This record gives sequence, structure tokens and C-alpha cells, in this order.
Amino acid sequence: MLTDALRAAAAHSYTSVSVPAVDDQPARTFRWGRQLDVRPIKAFGDGSDITEQAVASYVAKYATKAAENTGTLDRRIGELAELDRHGVPDHTRRLITACRDLDPLYPDRRLWAWAHMLGFRGHFSSKSRAYSTTLGALRQERADFRAAQEASALGFDDREPDTVLVLTDWQYAGHGHTPGEAALAATIARDLHTNRETAREVLRSEGNTE
Repeated sequence: MLTDALRAAAAHSYTSVSVPAVDDQPARTFRWGRQLDVRPIKAFGDGSDITEQAVASYVAKYATKAAENTGTLDRRIGELAELDRHGVPDHTRRLITACRDLDPLYPDRRLWAWAHMLGFRGHFSSKSRAYSTTLGALRQERADFRAAQEASALGFDDREPDTVLVLTDWQYAGHGHTPGEAALAATIARDLHTNRETAREVLRSEGNTE
């Protein structure tokens, strides 16, 4: 039933982005097609099905993919000459140049400021508190899970949550001089003392005092 609902929705809708008219440029609407590929995701299959591990790997691949993978730079671009110095590929160069050319037409989008990201200044994942979850909540979930995992491994499952456990770790830092080093250090100290006393005697013989 879910598959039928998805196909029915895709048949009557499509994704589009409208761009307003600016100067001599007319208003445009960019649309994506109604193509739909619905296949079941299974935890365990015979090799012909899509597994949850395969889908998770696919999503992780593109969720962690940065603009630098296309050959662009990892920092903001001050001038197009930087592309020559860093050997940016032609396709990426055209995308960056398009951001520069379109920036005056759509200043609110700050295309040139984010040209190194090919004009995209957002985040691949939602951070809204009103929808789904937040990255902070996900980080806290991971931290809590690791803490519970570590407590279980150390046998602290029955410890009160508010109890503070202090672990003291002593490590060997070092030792003093070896006998040979001690003798050398003592010799150097005596030489320094002798030199100072000699200098004082010379000053006294010349009629000076300390």
C-alpha cells in the first residue's frame, strides 16, 4: 500500500525551484522529473535485494561528500586567478564562474561568497528543532551510548547516575642524573664557581669592589 501511495504522489507532483526575474533575466522555474524507483529495503537478503547496510553506506557516502571532491577549493575565493594557481578542473571552473556572474543578479543568495561551495551555503542535514531531530541531540545520544557502553565494560552498571567516579593514574615520569651525569654536572658547577671567584679577585686587584 505504501508503494502505491508513493507512485500516486509522484505521478501528480515534481520538485521545482522558482527563480524570480532580475534585470533583463526572465523568471525561471527549474524542475526535476517524476522518475521513481521504489524497491523494498531488507535487513537480510539473497544478494538481489537492497539491504539496509547498502542504503546506509550510500547515504553516508554523499552526506560526507564535500565540494572539494569536485576539485574546488576548501576556502573562499577572492579572484578567479586563484583557480589558475590551484589547477581547478574546467567543469568546476565553469560552475565557480557562473556563481561569480550570477552574484550581482541574486545578491541575497551570496553566490560569489560561496563559490568555493559551488553556491551552496547550507547543510546536508536538517537542524530544525521543529522538524525531526537536531545534530546536537544526535551527538548527545552518541555520547550517552558510549558512556553507558564504557560503564558496562568497567562493571559500573549499578552505580548511581549522579555519582562522580574519579580514576587516578600514576605514570613513571623519570629520574635524576646517572652517576656519570652527576659527576659531569658537579664538575661544571665547580668550574662556574671557580670562574666567578677568579673574576672577583681580578676586580679587587684593580682596586674595584663588588
